[in-house]
Order: sequence, then C-alpha cells, then structure tokens
Amino acid sequence: METQHKSQKTKKIIYWIFTLWMSLGMVSTAIVQLMKNKDELANFTNLGYPAYLMIIIGVWKILGVIAILVPKMPLLKEWAYAGFFFLMSGAVISHLIVGDSAGKTFPPVLLLILVIISWYFRPADRKISSQTIKNS
Repeated sequence: METQHKSQKTKKIIYWIFTLWMSLGMVSTAIVQLMKNKDELANFTNLGYPAYLMIIIGVWKILGVIAILVPKMPLLKEWAYAGFFFLMSGAVISHLIVGDSAGKTFPPVLLLILVIISWYFRPADRKISSQTIKNS
C-alpha cells in the first residue's frame, strides 16, 4: 500500500513538472508569436506559412494551456492535448521538410515530448472516463 502511494505521488510530481514546463514553453512561444517577433516571422515564412497564422496559433496555445491547467473539464483537456500534439508534430515535420537545422527543429521536438509526457502522467481526475462522458 505504501509503495503504491509513493508511486502515485511520484507520478503526480512528474506530471506537474512536465506540465508546467510545457505550459511555460507554450505561453512563451505564444507571446513571441502574438508580438509578431521578427525572428519568429522569418521562421514562419521560411516554413511557407502566412504571418497571420502566428496570431491564430498564439491564441490557441494560450487557450490550450488554460484548459490543461484549470481543474475539471477532462474532455476539454483531451482536446487541448490533441491540439498541442498536432501543432507540435506539424511544426517538427515542417522543419524537417524545409531542411532546417537541428537547432531550429529541436524546440518543437522538445515541446512535443513535453506534451506527450504531460498527457501520459496526468492524474485520474484529469482523464476522460466512461463515467465522465455519462455525466456530460
């Protein structure tokens, strides 16, 4: 019983470390995108994306972080995690397609890994269950 409690506590610590790290990464990159930073704009245009997409993605990142950090609403959290997964995997693929350096490809790879770890270690009260769906 004691080891199970320690295991749950360890998982919760891992969850919060990686979730806060992911959230910090998403919010900081969202701010850079919303401010239309010239380096970020150059990055987007190099990938072949229009500048206005930075604003859309920046807003989505902030809304996704809010959804993941606030209590309750497990279905919304699942959508946010899915959005982050598609966003960051798309960024990684985009960088690979245009032949960007590892230095430009690493940040979205790191955020993708953080998203996956945060999702995997999320506590039971932040997961969707059949009971959650019935109560909706």
